[in-house]
Amino acid sequence: MNKNIDLTNGNIVEKLIKLALPIMGTSFIQIAYSLTDMIWVGRNGSNSVAAVGTAGFYPWLAMAFIMISKIGGEIKVAQSVGEKNLKDTKYYIKSAIEINIILSILYTLTLIIFRHNLIGFFKLGNAEVINMSVDYLVIVALGMVFYFINPVFTSIFVGLGNSKSPFKINTIGLVANIILDPILIFGMGPIPKLGVRGAAIATVAAQMIVCLCFIYLIFKSKEEHFKIKLFRNVELEYYKTLYVLGFPVALQNGMFTIFSMVMGVIVASFGPVAVAVQKVGSQIESISWNSCDGFASALSSFVGQNFGAKKIDRINKGTKCALVVILIWGILTTLILVFGSEYIFKAFINESEAIDKGKDYLIILGYSQLFMCLEICISGIFKGLGRTYIPSIIIIILTGLRIPLALILCKSNILGLNGVWWSITISSIFKGTILLSILVYLRKTKKLYNIEYEEVETV
Repeated sequence: MNKNIDLTNGNIVEKLIKLALPIMGTSFIQIAYSLTDMIWVGRNGSNSVAAVGTAGFYPWLAMAFIMISKIGGEIKVAQSVGEKNLKDTKYYIKSAIEINIILSILYTLTLIIFRHNLIGFFKLGNAEVINMSVDYLVIVALGMVFYFINPVFTSIFVGLGNSKSPFKINTIGLVANIILDPILIFGMGPIPKLGVRGAAIATVAAQMIVCLCFIYLIFKSKEEHFKIKLFRNVELEYYKTLYVLGFPVALQNGMFTIFSMVMGVIVASFGPVAVAVQKVGSQIESISWNSCDGFASALSSFVGQNFGAKKIDRINKGTKCALVVILIWGILTTLILVFGSEYIFKAFINESEAIDKGKDYLIILGYSQLFMCLEICISGIFKGLGRTYIPSIIIIILTGLRIPLALILCKSNILGLNGVWWSITISSIFKGTILLSILVYLRKTKKLYNIEYEEVETV
């Protein structure tokens, strides 16, 4: 049965919600992966959390390389579906997967060969934490090909208008992770206690299960766009198109991670508890931005299909609805983080010092949630139009300014560690405000779509 949704016709709100809900559900599942690890690892104490948090920067950095094929594939698959161009759809799917496999192999080798240097970058100063970080990194690196390919499979299905299948498959992976985490971390029966290594093995195993489910679904599918042969009849023009579209977002993600790693070094100077607070706090806050990112992904596919079909009036109406939804979500998450900070953080680390610092983290970051949601949503609109460079430039510059701002604020006798969190919040407020201003300006001056398409009335 064809589960793909045609986003170019029918009720806009209904189609957006129908596509967005499974994607947002998938995003929550991705959050749950990390939160499950943190809940179980947190029971081993702050050192274990710090180890996983430190090594976890490198799978996060991998997203920069994943984005080249993920974003380019999602945009061009959606646009070619809107144009009803089967050949382009097939070749963009094929090229996205091929690029992803090549990059995953290169990244895996880099992590394994330079593992000690990569962990040493953070200057942790704690031998136990360093050893656990290296162990975690090596295991995760061995399963990196699954970590790379799953987001690309998800984006291809979403570009086709099918968000339900990725949701179901990622749910299977989450269940596997929930079952494996406590067994491998704490041991059960003949299975020894593996600690952070157990958390890494559980994550890799769950990602492998997800990948196998996607492959099974693709082979089972009778749809023409999946009838492809990898690394045969390679068309470099499609590679180039995906690269041009995906590179700005890849650079944005890569720089964001690098900036975060530098921020991590600043945080590490305050000790392992501060590192643990940052890791757990960012996972909690990710509930807001990951779900928003899922909605933005649906919006990007909606915009992409309608842009390909030259239905500009439909894009305008859809984006207005999306901004209202994001406004509500941003306000709600602000209220939850600001007023529920202490109770939320206690669920992860039950140490008084960590709770006090974690509470401050969530309150300060809570003030920026609305603006962060606007940033992500508006970026999704530009991605659907193929104008990925606009949000990327703004986000790279303002995220980079977090570092000098953090150094200035954390030197304050009043703010200390909280100065780092304030630098993140201030930059997020500016990013959301500036991107909204650019979107409004381009729409008013009729320069948003680059090409003048005839407006089509929404049915």
